[in-house]
Amino acid sequence: MTNEAPDDLDRGRRRFLTGAASVVGGVGAVFAAVPFIGFLRPSVEAQAEGAPIEVDVSKLEPGQRLEFEWKGSPIWVVSRTEEHLETLDKMVDRLRDPDSERDQQPEYARNKHRSVDPEVFVVVPICTHLGCIPTYYPEIEPMDFDADWLGGFFCPCHGARYDMAGRVYRAQPAPTNLEVPPHRQDGDKLVIGEHPEDADMSDPV
Repeated sequence: MTNEAPDDLDRGRRRFLTGAASVVGGVGAVFAAVPFIGFLRPSVEAQAEGAPIEVDVSKLEPGQRLEFEWKGSPIWVVSRTEEHLETLDKMVDRLRDPDSERDQQPEYARNKHRSVDPEVFVVVPICTHLGCIPTYYPEIEPMDFDADWLGGFFCPCHGARYDMAGRVYRAQPAPTNLEVPPHRQDGDKLVIGEHPEDADMSDPV
């Protein structure tokens, strides 16, 4: 038996599930991105310092995800397929904030795909409920947790679901959409930490 209080047990469970989800997600990402990691991985110095980081997305194939850290937070870059983009309009009635009225993204990403480039989604993968790391499920097929799953992110801690634009479903424990960080894109070059209007004002690392 244990003398831990229920709150302590719940916090411990969240830490365990968050760690487990991160490991599982990381394994999948490494497997998918190994051939391209040299092209896509930003410098360690830029990640640590929180400076804008430049990412080459030319080798990122549809459905793949790239993981790295910026300003102490995880960042995922997801390449969405045409099929993923077609699901976004179908999700409206199932979402809490389909038009991204809450300030979880820059103004230029306040659109249905929540990004500068519809095919490239940049997101901070931290569940807005209690801070767990969701699992990325790009498959458009029935899942144990959702028979009508159209791809997106599922939090293993308390079951919050988000679509392929990081928009949270209705009647979920998470109160808001996933956060979208500042970013701009110039062809195959994606810069995290800068806005589109910053293009002529700085030279990212």
